[in-house]
Amino acid sequence: MYEGLDEFLEGTSAFVREGLDGGESVVVAVPEPRLSALREALGGATEQLSFVDMEELGRNPARIIPALQLALDTNPGRRLRWVGEPVWPGRRSCENVEGERHEALLNLAFGDAPVSILCPYDVGGLDAAVLVGAQRTHPVLHASGRRWDSVLYGDPCTVAQAGAHPLDPVPADAVEREIDHDLFGLRRVVRDWAAETGLDGERLDALLLAVNEAAANTLLHGGGSGTLRMWHDAEGLVCEVADDGHLADPLAGRRAPAPAQLGGRGLWMMNQLCDLVELRSGTPGLTVRLHMTL
Repeated sequence: MYEGLDEFLEGTSAFVREGLDGGESVVVAVPEPRLSALREALGGATEQLSFVDMEELGRNPARIIPALQLALDTNPGRRLRWVGEPVWPGRRSCENVEGERHEALLNLAFGDAPVSILCPYDVGGLDAAVLVGAQRTHPVLHASGRRWDSVLYGDPCTVAQAGAHPLDPVPADAVEREIDHDLFGLRRVVRDWAAETGLDGERLDALLLAVNEAAANTLLHGGGSGTLRMWHDAEGLVCEVADDGHLADPLAGRRAPAPAQLGGRGLWMMNQLCDLVELRSGTPGLTVRLHMTL
């Protein structure tokens, strides 16, 4: 927990230098302007130290776990240190929620892995609810030179589960279409609707591919039918696919598929293609929301 750039640099630099001195690989994934400030303070990237813009990587927080896993896989036999700031001032409420769910799932994904993770939180710029979420998802807290166990830390699966993070209501003016086996017709409807809003080029193609994957999952795993809803929010476009499916694996879509793997790439592709993915599995079924900013 830091307040101001000086506290950020003091806390993160000490963590990074300790890892470098111990022969560990270190990855720093934070947003600007703190990324440039920390890079300058540490003397720039080296073979042992790399920097990632979290505003790009963590725009959809579901991309962070596979990136961390890749960093582990790239340096076998060497312990890893990761500085990751997935929640920063100015993020939307839905992004903060997905950031909290990501932070909980980090503990599930890497509880036994050779990695030490430090997550900076700006106490001067973040809402109180976000800081409470940080205490639920981190077993150990640091602030002003003190270190203590978090009394609010909870089971990662419980904290990340759908019921703890209900989705915002669907707007009354949302466009709705039933999902059937005519995926070509479905893509045409999405293309025409999205193009009218100004989405075009590769980003329009990305949305179409993501919606197609979600609808195909509905046909294969969601009972054979479902509902597509589309609407605008303050940032851009939202496409929701809802069906009677169920997803038991809380890390689904957050593990990179093996090159020879047959199937099982749909959720992974959605996370890579869209600016934000909200996934909720429970009662009454499975809901996937795909966000693309304009």
